[in-house]
Amino acid sequence: MGLATYSIVATGKTWSVLHDGELEGDFITKESAFEAAVAAASLALREGHEVHVSAPGRAEGNKTALGGETN
Repeated sequence: MGLATYSIVATGKTWSVLHDGELEGDFITKESAFEAAVAAASLALREGHEVHVSAPGRAEGNKTALGGETN
């Protein structure tokens, strides 16, 4: 089995999941991108892969904790 990595990345005003060198999804918040990555990681884990999930802190994207637009 291999290594499955999922990285949450800012893509302008939205967020995506970087997996296998491809950006996947277009999420309004960092939290929603993280939830999608964890769901995919759970499936990879069940298949026997080592799994790494990473998400940036407040300093990335629009500088909010959850990555959403401020009102």
